[in-house]
Amino acid sequence: MFTVFWTTLFFFWWVSTTYKVESALGRPSCYNGFCITLNEEMITAKAGLCVVIPCSFTTADGFTPKSIVWLKCEPQKRRCSDIDIIFHINRYKVPSEFLGRVLLLDPDVSQGNCSIMINDLTTSDSGSYQLRVNGFYHGTADGVTFPSRTILSVKDLNLRPSLMIPPLTEGQQATLTCTAPGLCSGSPPNITWMWRGKIEEDYIITGSTTALKTQDLTAVTQRHSSTLTFKPSAKHHNTNVTCKVSFTGDITTEETVSLNVSLLAKILKGSGCVQHAEVLSCVCISEGFPSPTITWPLLKNHTEYSVINIVSNNTVNSILSLRNPGNISVECFSSNENWEVKENLRVYRELSEEAYHEKHCVSGFGALPWVIAGVSLSVHVFCMIYIWHLWNTRKKTNLTEDQTYMSLRKRDTSAEYDVIVQRPQ
Repeated sequence: MFTVFWTTLFFFWWVSTTYKVESALGRPSCYNGFCITLNEEMITAKAGLCVVIPCSFTTADGFTPKSIVWLKCEPQKRRCSDIDIIFHINRYKVPSEFLGRVLLLDPDVSQGNCSIMINDLTTSDSGSYQLRVNGFYHGTADGVTFPSRTILSVKDLNLRPSLMIPPLTEGQQATLTCTAPGLCSGSPPNITWMWRGKIEEDYIITGSTTALKTQDLTAVTQRHSSTLTFKPSAKHHNTNVTCKVSFTGDITTEETVSLNVSLLAKILKGSGCVQHAEVLSCVCISEGFPSPTITWPLLKNHTEYSVINIVSNNTVNSILSLRNPGNISVECFSSNENWEVKENLRVYRELSEEAYHEKHCVSGFGALPWVIAGVSLSVHVFCMIYIWHLWNTRKKTNLTEDQTYMSLRKRDTSAEYDVIVQRPQ
C-alpha cells in the first residue's frame, strides 16, 4: 500500500513537471531514445544586453553525458560543424568573440539542463543554435548532435533605462536612481549622469554616484543601477537630467526627464516703499515654486487701499497703494507650500512742493555770504595787479623806445601775465 501511494504521487509530479516544461519550451523532440526540448518559437533579444536560450535533454539507456557543446550557424545550413563552436569545455576550441560570453547555467551535465546565457549581445549573434552532448555509450566515447535547433534574432537596442525621481525641494538632499535595461551578468554597463542647463550645454552633475548590482530571478542574472545624491537648487528647476547607459560594443541608450524643484519662497531685492504726502506706495517681489502668495499684515487696520498682484513664471510682484498710512512700518509676508518668509520694507519719504522750495531757498541764503566773500577777494586781487603793473611801467621810462617796446611786448606775451589777467574772468 505504501509503495502504491508513492508511485502514484511520483507519477502525478512527473506529469505536472513535464507539462510545465512543455508549456515553457515546447514539446520534446526525440530520436533513438535521445530527446531535446527547445523553444519552438524564435527568441528575440536586444544588442548590448543578454539572452538565455532554455534547453533540456535526456539520453538513451546506457549513455552517460559528460560535456556539452553549443554550435551556431546560419539557419539555411543543414547542420552546424566544428568550425561553428561557440561553447566548449576546451577553451581553445572557442573563437575569441564568444569566449567568456557564453555561459552554461548548470555545469552539472547529468541534470539534463543544457540552457546557456549569452552576454554582451551583438546583432551578429543572430543565427541558428544547435546542441551536441558528448559522453560514453556503454563505456565507449561517443556523442550525439540533436537535429532540433533554436533560432535567435538580435535587434538593435531600443530600450531605455528607467529613472526614479523623488520629489525635489531646494536645499534638501535627494537621491536619483537610474536602472539599466535588461538582466545581465556579463560586462557591467557604464552609467553616467548629465545635466542640461538653460544654455543647452551638458555637464556632469556633481554629487555622489554609486553603481549597484541587484540579484534577480536567478544567481546568474543581475540588474545594474546607479544612484546620484545631490542638493537641488533653483538652477536645477525646469532643467533636464539625463541618464546614459553604455554597453560593450559602443551600444548606448539614455533617458531624459525634466526636473521640477520646489523652490523656497524668498523676497528679492527691489522691494520697498515710497511715501508722498498722504499716499504710501509699496512693491514686494517674491520668488518660489510653486508661485508664492504675498500678503500685507498692515492692511488689517486700514480700509483705503488697493493691491495689484502680477505673476510671471515663478515671480510675484505685489503692488500696494495705501492712503493715510500714518507713521507705520511696512511688512511683506510671502509663503508657499515649502517655506514662508517676511521682511520689513524700507520707506522712502518724498517732500511736498512747498517743503521742496523752502529747503532749496534756505540753502541759497546760506550760500550767499560765501559768494560775497569770493567777489570781494577777486576785486582786491585785481587792484593789486593793476598797481603792480603801473609801478613797473614808470620804472622803465628811461629805456630807449626799442627797449621799451620790447619790454612791453615781453610782458604782453608772458604766460605769467596771461594767467594773472585771466584769473578774474
